[in-house]
Formats: sequence, structure tokens, C-alpha cells
Amino acid sequence: VVFRAGDITELKILEIPGPGDSRQCGDSQHMDTAMPGVGCQVGPSQNGTGKVLKKPMSSSAPQNIPRRTDMKSQDIVISPQQQCSKSYMDRHMETLSQSKGFRRRHNSWSSSSRHPNQVTPKKSGLKNGQMKSKDDECFGDDIDEIPDTDFDFEGNLALFDKAAVFEEIETYERRSGTRSRGTPNEKPARYRHDENILESEPIVYRRIVVPQNPHKEFCTDSGLVVPSVSYELHKKLLAVAEKHGLTLERRLEMTGVCASQMALSLLGGPNRLNPKNVHQRPTVALLCGPHVKGAQGISCGRHLSNHDVHVILFLPNFVKMLESITNELNLFSKTQGQQVSSVKDLPDTPVDLVINCLDCHENAFLRDQPWYKAVVDWANQNRAPVLSIDPPISEMELGIDAKWSLALGLPLPLGERAGRVYLCDIGIPQKVFQEVGINYHSPFGCKFVIPLHST
Repeated sequence: VVFRAGDITELKILEIPGPGDSRQCGDSQHMDTAMPGVGCQVGPSQNGTGKVLKKPMSSSAPQNIPRRTDMKSQDIVISPQQQCSKSYMDRHMETLSQSKGFRRRHNSWSSSSRHPNQVTPKKSGLKNGQMKSKDDECFGDDIDEIPDTDFDFEGNLALFDKAAVFEEIETYERRSGTRSRGTPNEKPARYRHDENILESEPIVYRRIVVPQNPHKEFCTDSGLVVPSVSYELHKKLLAVAEKHGLTLERRLEMTGVCASQMALSLLGGPNRLNPKNVHQRPTVALLCGPHVKGAQGISCGRHLSNHDVHVILFLPNFVKMLESITNELNLFSKTQGQQVSSVKDLPDTPVDLVINCLDCHENAFLRDQPWYKAVVDWANQNRAPVLSIDPPISEMELGIDAKWSLALGLPLPLGERAGRVYLCDIGIPQKVFQEVGINYHSPFGCKFVIPLHST
């Protein structure tokens, strides 16, 4: 602490008593009148039992300083029996003199107690004094005063009743109407990336109404309900559409485009079908029967081959073919696709995708043919995933289990063996649906192929 010379009104220079002097504070006060410069300042302590001894000024040499006890750096609380004793007087007296006045300085006790005769080096600046004071407050306690017993964590934790505290919090939140945070035993709900975190019922849109009670209903990603129709109603719908100009050739072309788009997505899309990735050309085995469903598969194979997919078309030899199949085969022969009529010519190694167009809604006798059984055995032994185009309804037994199924226009009540159901738009106008008694609004939006989910 720095005092200006003009602020000092009275100055007393104190002298340290000799080693044999055992006088108490009263004697030293009498010496203040007899001997100039000798005295002490004693005041009451905070607790009233002791007295506070301020640091006096001294011009003597550094004294022997004992180890620090538990006291503050500038004010010392002493008992009446220890007032102004030699040990306390020697411990806190030092002086400095300079040209323009006297400066009273506090040195850290932790640094001055290293050696009895060691002189504390001087440090200038108020910042160093603050840091030394903080260090003394943090690390200045005597090491002998550290308790030897360990802290009882278990006993202290047992005093805290967690169940009662959480019950009190839950009661308060229930009364105040705030949302409950839950107890530690409750696990937080986890949601997928396509799930809504709001606890509300899903919105159901019924924009398609069929005249008959549907056996099964599906739902789109946007929540639109798509009912299934019977095979008779589906057949009637196609017949009315053909009467209005949606011919079989147009329907085959539309089905081939939608099925090829879905197959290209299943094969990897742009990651697989890339001009820089010609060494990984995908292979598709296309299994077709001698009917309209087979013609749809041939149209799909033609579009896949145009997109640089290696297509192997299986079609059994028949003396008389349908006109639609003949036309599709003529177009397919102009591509790089391969046509085979024997199961032995099919690849032995697994292919990337198998497209099943063997089954028909009406001609069930084809399943008894040897070529049909051989092809079904080959497909079941091959480990490639299967895509079925317009599969028959669930009541009819399927020879090949599909992973995906593509329905046309409106879905049929397909079973579990059909796999995941997709729906494609084949271009039937809305008034055609109304003519057969179906209240129809398009569920496709901006797409031509959409997934359907079982409700």
C-alpha cells in the first residue's frame, strides 16, 4: 500500500524488544512514553475475545519467522494471553524507506516462510500483489490441517430422496400444465427420419371410392387411401379404356416404360448406370409367358436394353403367338438383348434382377407345363431379387416369391407373396373411371410409379 507524504499526519517508528524481554502489551505502552519510537497498536477483534494487531513499521533486519498458522495476511486475531508477544511482533514487522516517503508493503506469507533468514524478493506492480493474494487464499492453508478421513459419498447420497423429488416435480408440472419431462426410468421416444414427432393421428384422404367393398386397402406416402379392386372390375376398366382409344399397344408401351423406370431404380439408378461405369453393366433375366402379361415384360426388356442393360429374355417356343407378342419381339430383336427359349441357356450365376411375367390371370393350365416348372425352379435357385409385373390375385398360387410387385392403374388384393406393392399410371383418363362407377382422383402427383403401403 502506497501513502503520499502529504497524507501522513503522525509517524511512529517502532523498535523490536530484545530476545529476553517478556513484557506484555501494557509494558510496551509505558515504554512508548519513556522511550521514543516504541509502542504497539491493539484493537478489539471481530469476535470480541481477541485483539487485532496492525502491522507496524520497522527498520530492523529480517527476523526469524516461524511457520504460518491459520490467520489473515494483514490483520492478526490474538487472544488476551498472547497480546503483543515477541513471536507475533517479530513475525509482522518490516520497513522500507525511500527518498519521497515511506511505503508500507505486504509480502505473501507463503513465500516468506520458506527459510527463517531468507529475504523475500521485491515485486513491483499491483497485479502481482493481487495474484499473490489469490494464491495465498487458495493454497495458503497448512498441510497439517487436511482431514485424514475420506468423504462418505454413499452416505451423503443416501440423504437425497430422488423418488420424492421427481414426484414433487411431476406433481408441480401436472398442476401447472407444463409438459412432463419424464422420470429417469422412462426411455425417450425415438423417431425415424420419415416420422412426425408431433403426437397426432395421421391424416387420411379418401379420394378414390370404388363401387364394391374393397377386400384390401393401401395407402400412399402422402396419406391417400387407394382401395383394391377385383379382377372383374379391373378387366372391365381396361376394356372401357380400350373402347375410348387407349389401345393395347398404348397400354403395353406405357407399362413397359413405367416398369423399366422402376427396374432401373432397383438396379442402382445413376450410381450404377453411368457412362464411366461400363465395366459393371447390370444383367436382367426377363421371364415371359405366351400371353399379354408376357408382352408387357418384352416391352419392359426393350426399354431396359435401350438404357445399356444386358437383358436375357426367356420365352417358350409356341407354334402360334399373339399378335401383341409378335410385334414386341420384332422391336426387341432390334436391340442388343438376348432371347432364349430353353432354361439351359439361362445364366448359371446370379443376375442383378429377375423380372417375372410368367403368370397370367386366366390361363392357369400353363403352370402344369414342363417349361414353366423348370423356369420356376431356376428362379428360386437363383439368388437375385424378383420383380413381378401385374401379378395375379392372392387366391391364385404363385410359383415365384417376389420382392416387389407392380400393379397397373388400381391394385388387386395381392397377398404377402407379392412383396412390396407399387402402382404405375398407364394413362387411363378420369372419365373412364367414372364410367365404370369409380370416383377417382389421381394419387400419383408428379410421379408415374408410387409405393403403396398396407393399412
